[in-house]
Amino acid sequence: MQAPRQLTVIGDSGVYGWGDRVGGGWCERLRLSWMQTPEMPLIYSLGVRGDGLENVAKRWEQEWERRGELRRQTPAGLLLAVGLNDSARVGRADGRRQLSVEAYRFGVEQLIRAMAPRTQVMVLGLTAVDEAAMPFAQCLWYDNASVAVYEAQLEEACLEADVPFLALHQAMQQETGWLGWIEPDGIHLNADGHHWIHQRVMHWPALLSWAGLEAQTQTTPLWS
Repeated sequence: MQAPRQLTVIGDSGVYGWGDRVGGGWCERLRLSWMQTPEMPLIYSLGVRGDGLENVAKRWEQEWERRGELRRQTPAGLLLAVGLNDSARVGRADGRRQLSVEAYRFGVEQLIRAMAPRTQVMVLGLTAVDEAAMPFAQCLWYDNASVAVYEAQLEEACLEADVPFLALHQAMQQETGWLGWIEPDGIHLNADGHHWIHQRVMHWPALLSWAGLEAQTQTTPLWS
């Protein structure tokens, strides 16, 4: 029997699933969904709370290489989800960013360039924030205008590298009641927010194609 492929999902607290007390986060929900079928890819969730692009760039290779399960095997897919923490301003609403827009764009390009020759890379966009709840942790200011800029940089870098990208920020804000999907801290999603991302990821053509599940786009409804 051929061993199933592995998908590593690497990023911040969104990947970790913080805030979802029902399903453990969108990534855990996806893992459980795929576990229903033995031949489905295995998912390794490598989310770390507070991580930004620089921390992910430092740790991705070693963590990815160690999830191959079999000797001389490495995961065939990697889903990257990082950037929200980089967009925050420090100390005050007009303070310096944790990572400048220019440095973020350059870092994303470098990271994708390092990953793409070794595995199938896919990239997830950034979620919206509740600006009325700022500051986060009494020192960080997140705002949706900044998040939109960082997600745009992420998308453009993916387009240039021909890497699949799934936008989230604008789509989330177009949903009725989206502010109710965010935890009181203003940045983490609750169970409803993670459910929304899970549904979008579950029906993302790029991920379905990688997993060999194209047919489900024709037979499975978008919303549960």
